[in-house]
Amino acid sequence: MHPDPRVLVDYRTSDDAGVYRWEAGPALVQTVDFFTPIVDDPYVYGQIAAANALSDVYAMGGRPLTALAIAGFPAEGLEEHVMADVFRGGLAKLREAGVTLLGGHTVRDNEMKFGYAVTGAIDPARVLSNAGARPGDVLFLTKPIGTGVVGTAIKFERAPRAVIDAAVESMVTLNQAAADALAALPGEVHACTDVTGFGLIGHATEMAAASQVSIVINPAAVPLLPGALDLVEENRAGGMKTNEAYFPTALRTAGAADPARLWLLHDPQTSGGLLAAVAADAVDRAARAFAERHVPAARIGRVESFSDVRIILR
Repeated sequence: MHPDPRVLVDYRTSDDAGVYRWEAGPALVQTVDFFTPIVDDPYVYGQIAAANALSDVYAMGGRPLTALAIAGFPAEGLEEHVMADVFRGGLAKLREAGVTLLGGHTVRDNEMKFGYAVTGAIDPARVLSNAGARPGDVLFLTKPIGTGVVGTAIKFERAPRAVIDAAVESMVTLNQAAADALAALPGEVHACTDVTGFGLIGHATEMAAASQVSIVINPAAVPLLPGALDLVEENRAGGMKTNEAYFPTALRTAGAADPARLWLLHDPQTSGGLLAAVAADAVDRAARAFAERHVPAARIGRVESFSDVRIILR
């Protein structure tokens, strides 16, 4: 038990945000996230950074309210408009989400970095975390994966324009609509996380471990960004290899599977979708809730009682 009883969720469940209960009313949900550029357009980079930081609050079932910018920029060699464009892009996405920018902090850094610390409100009786998945639950994923592969291909000028556009559209899309769909199923969503740097396998492993269950994923059911499968062999980011090395003991593959598709399950995501464990008898209602909000959610697997490994691919 945490020494402060007002702490409802912290680092011990490997969630990306923490929840703190006030004396009365909603609890606070707080998170921070920033990263180096993944695209060439500074305005789009700012948008992606904002959507990515807000995602952790949505994954907890919270409503983001305020943000503080965190930025590192080189002292020399940067065109004047770049920094302004990054901030403008981020602010536009915050405004779309109804979030107020309070300020922030900027430092000199050899490599550009940008993101936000975000504070939101959450009903302490309806907090979603990694730790609640139950045997029988069905897993939904609300965005396709592959942004790490596409980002690497962009860096080496190997990504076709249509592939870049599809990845950018996914990354700048807020997880707000997906969170609203889950909120329409009170008591039926048992666990949730967003899929980011650890990839789908890594974040599913964290959910399985926190919930003391095994998770079965059907690789063929996992939605992929257009072109990502064709690009993966020559554009395996360092983060993908790190994820493959870190999570193998928790993973078992049952049956034949496309190696390229398996690589993508380890692909580190930027501003990825929500991974939610939904009660089996609420699956049809969940599908309707997503469809009504134009969220392209896919059923990718299920939760089982713990066996000898955390993740089973079949």
